Amino acid sequence: MNETDQPTELAHESAHAPNAPISRRALLVGGAGAAAVGVAGLAAGITVGAHEVPPAPTSVSSRQRFAHKVVMITGATSGIGRAAAVAFAREGAHVAFCGRREALGAEVEQSIQANGGTARYFRADVRLEAQMKGFADFTVAQFGRIDIALNNAGITLEKSLHEYSAGEWDDVLSTNLRGVFFAMKYQIPVMLAGNGGTIVVTSSSNAIATQAKRGAYAASKRGLVALVQAAALEYGPHNIRVNAMLPGTTDTALVRRVAGMENVPDAAWHAAAAEWAKSHVPGLGRMANPEEIAEFALSLASDEYPFLTGAELVIDGGKTAQGG
Repeated sequence: MNETDQPTELAHESAHAPNAPISRRALLVGGAGAAAVGVAGLAAGITVGAHEVPPAPTSVSSRQRFAHKVVMITGATSGIGRAAAVAFAREGAHVAFCGRREALGAEVEQSIQANGGTARYFRADVRLEAQMKGFADFTVAQFGRIDIALNNAGITLEKSLHEYSAGEWDDVLSTNLRGVFFAMKYQIPVMLAGNGGTIVVTSSSNAIATQAKRGAYAASKRGLVALVQAAALEYGPHNIRVNAMLPGTTDTALVRRVAGMENVPDAAWHAAAAEWAKSHVPGLGRMANPEEIAEFALSLASDEYPFLTGAELVIDGGKTAQGG
């Protein structure tokens, strides 16, 4: 499956322990075999316990850290971006978010509004500068300013480096790295005019430790860390903080697609994912769920850490803690 066939607002996802000899795809997929093993394991009463992804939080937060703040999010029709849009709105923010998939965008907007939040969807492709300018203009037109930006959209593609076409390489870098540049290019002037703001960029634990067949993805995600550091130095004197969060593997639709298990039963997916995580996430032994990564993004975007800027902050369940 070629992720560049249908670029998707991710769900970041990153991969595996850097010295793991077997790929995530091989372990999670095994095609129907992995699904069969998962189902068989459940039927046999195998307990995956701590290796299972915990359910998403269901309690409504009483905190209102973002009351009257305006938040702009890229890639929020699914995965981490969607979870973040919901969480920011729940804590009082006015949320403008983009993605390419209009039906999902409308669904997210309606869901947030039905729960008392404020959100506006704008169809935009982060690879296109004019559309990112349009998204920033839309946000200001709707809400008057931009206080916080979560630049989250990205795609992934797993293949050997020499097998990438120039178009495939360019698509990953254009989405993951240049797309964030376009977003910041139009977010920052609004923040400068408003005397400050906060930008959080979704990088990946692959920026620190990656593995074979993720050359374009890892390069783009490491590039984001450098971009964040440079921007933090440049705009810190103007009261704009810029930080990168580096998630590990997160249980999202994207990860299912990369694993080739998008259409298998949920029970089979969860069993196979739990087995994979035991050996590939040596700390906690499980994948994250999008909501707990989103909550980390909210913490970075909040006023709780006013001295934090230019940082690369890992949230990967211990994946990168294990040495080679």
